[in-house]
Amino acid sequence: MTLLASVLVVLVALLHLYFLVLEMFLWTRPLGMKTFRNTPEKAETTRVLAANQGLYNGFLAAGLLWGLFTAQWNVVVFFLLCVVVAALYGAWSVSRRIFYVQGVPAIAALAAIWLL
Repeated sequence: MTLLASVLVVLVALLHLYFLVLEMFLWTRPLGMKTFRNTPEKAETTRVLAANQGLYNGFLAAGLLWGLFTAQWNVVVFFLLCVVVAALYGAWSVSRRIFYVQGVPAIAALAAIWLL
């Protein structure tokens, strides 16, 4: 895997760790509510669901880093594809913005793996 591909994979993993923090710990705080465009009431009622989402984002980050650090490129590709599928579903069900924030970096990482 090229240096560019590795950097992009780390970027995707860091994004998902950031999502974990936002969803698990900052969901009802001003940054979390601003990021996800929530009201305090909506944030409070969806807090547990958001924490669960955050945990799954952590699993994606862990899988990407595990695959990268053990040089198991098939594992990295699998988790990048999971990110793309999640981004597509999020774009369809919530907001297109999710595809750009989540999906485009993962697609760039896949392109760097497959094309370089």
